[in-house]
Amino acid sequence: MPGLLFAFFLSVSGLTVPGSGYASNAEMIHGHAAAQNGAEQDIRVYPGGQTIGVKVKSAGVLVVGHHLVDVTGQTKISPGETSGLLPGDLMVSIDGVKLNEISRVSDLVKRAGDTGSELNIRYIREGKERTARLKPAYDRNDKVWRLGLYIRDSAAGVGTLTFYAPREGVYGALGHVITDMNTGTPIVVGSGHIVESNVTSISKSQDGDPGEKRAVFMKEGQVLGNVESNTDFGIFGKMGRNPDHSLYREPIPVAMSSEVKEGAAQILTVVEGQRVERFNVEIIHVSRQQEPATKGMVLRITDSRLIDKTGGIVQGMSGSPILQQGKLVGAVTHVFVNDPRSGYGCFIEWMLKDSGAAQQHSFHPNLKAV
Repeated sequence: MPGLLFAFFLSVSGLTVPGSGYASNAEMIHGHAAAQNGAEQDIRVYPGGQTIGVKVKSAGVLVVGHHLVDVTGQTKISPGETSGLLPGDLMVSIDGVKLNEISRVSDLVKRAGDTGSELNIRYIREGKERTARLKPAYDRNDKVWRLGLYIRDSAAGVGTLTFYAPREGVYGALGHVITDMNTGTPIVVGSGHIVESNVTSISKSQDGDPGEKRAVFMKEGQVLGNVESNTDFGIFGKMGRNPDHSLYREPIPVAMSSEVKEGAAQILTVVEGQRVERFNVEIIHVSRQQEPATKGMVLRITDSRLIDKTGGIVQGMSGSPILQQGKLVGAVTHVFVNDPRSGYGCFIEWMLKDSGAAQQHSFHPNLKAV
């Protein structure tokens, strides 16, 4: 199985209206709003909008499927499946050897096969560490020892930079977690980086078929930052400067979720080359969240220029900054499959928290009166 998976990053939803999971509106605890506004004034960031290429290696080797090994002509087996390993399991070591490269697996499997010994595999499933033992099977056609598993250790794709926080030297992008395409399992990042990317064409969205940005990664020398974490609210890491093609020469304030209102807003994104453009949208629903949750607002594209170019929200647009009244309020995260002019966004405060920028400023999540 190839070690590299290419995927455009954007989540999709089959919904066209907000679900019943939205919390009802409630006033904030008296005095907390003032504390939040003080924290807000202390956090200023550069809104992004640049298309980025993302390359990550997982903190181990991910099982993405089973396959049968032809051992006799009449008998086909999958030692990995028999051992209880499932798609989505993250193998972190074999016989005590840490799996930081997928190439190590074949060497360890060959050694066990040649000596007739079992492999002791340590893996993680749903956050819990487990072990499995299996003996490799000899593939009579390819004349190699096999586990009967499809595995992968890296992924790559295209998304959008949301913000760069200059004082803290951190960034946030995508607005949602990167998952493995085959298993839907969130990727546990071992290492990675983001690079400049150039949009070459757009496949337009239409009802039932979200489109995508087609882009190419710039040369490796254009690394913008590293990838340290992959959370429900995107990817985060260190960045040394505001990237090229920014629409802002100075950082701007951010808005708490309690400040976001239904009404006019803008998003920043790239539809051609590397040029960041501003497009009009309308925020049509705002969720008052008691705790971090990904679907904080519903927005609709109203800018005829963007609709003509893309048909609405397309894959690769996730992470596009959402601005309202001169403040950064959130990021585009999902597109509605059967209404691609609409989608979800997350609040910027949750992304700032996961980036580490908010914690350095005593930035606290919303509370609601009870």
